[in-house]
Amino acid sequence: MGSKNKLKRFQENETFPNVIQPSREEVVGGFPLKGKWDTHFKNNNPIVLELGCGKGEYTVGLAKRFPNKNFIGIDIKGARFWKGAKIAMEENLPNVTFVRTQIELVDYIFGEQEVSEIWITFPDPQIKYKRTKHRMTNQEFLKRYRQVLKPDGTVNLKTDSEFMHGYTLGLLHGLGLEVIYANHDVYTNEGSPQEVLEIQTFYENQYLEKGKPITFIRFKVN
Repeated sequence: MGSKNKLKRFQENETFPNVIQPSREEVVGGFPLKGKWDTHFKNNNPIVLELGCGKGEYTVGLAKRFPNKNFIGIDIKGARFWKGAKIAMEENLPNVTFVRTQIELVDYIFGEQEVSEIWITFPDPQIKYKRTKHRMTNQEFLKRYRQVLKPDGTVNLKTDSEFMHGYTLGLLHGLGLEVIYANHDVYTNEGSPQEVLEIQTFYENQYLEKGKPITFIRFKVN
């Protein structure tokens, strides 16, 4: 994507009512919506996050399927989720919002037990040991998720990375956390939730064209 295109998207994001772009200082210094997202959506419906939402395919796709839930896509790259925000506007989806910020600040954006569900779709597996701290299902991230999730809240990991799938399952078992469902090839083995099969991201389509199996885990952190 050219720099002109990116700039245009950044400018459009500024005009979208479903996009919030706080500075890091605003987030860390006392984010006004923390614990008060019901005032933003004007209802008390369950809140579902897509972390590292990319173009926002899951945020928008889930919002269409579950109109009685609120969906928030979080990513630091606003030029990417511009597409999801624009589709949500065009299709008049009032239960969609995008926040441009770092994922590791999730516990600064949401209050304790404010979130019902988290989706992590095709994250960078950060295979090199030095990158472990950025792996989105490591113990530090799990602590953050635990803080914002309701006691019965769930986390969903959908990935093409066998490494990420295995690493996460091993960690969950080691910590004694409940794995509700796990599948190492969702399109070959039966049993995956419909939203896992019916919503496909831009990157997922590329992986499927290469014949890569797509994996899925649904688990609890409490």
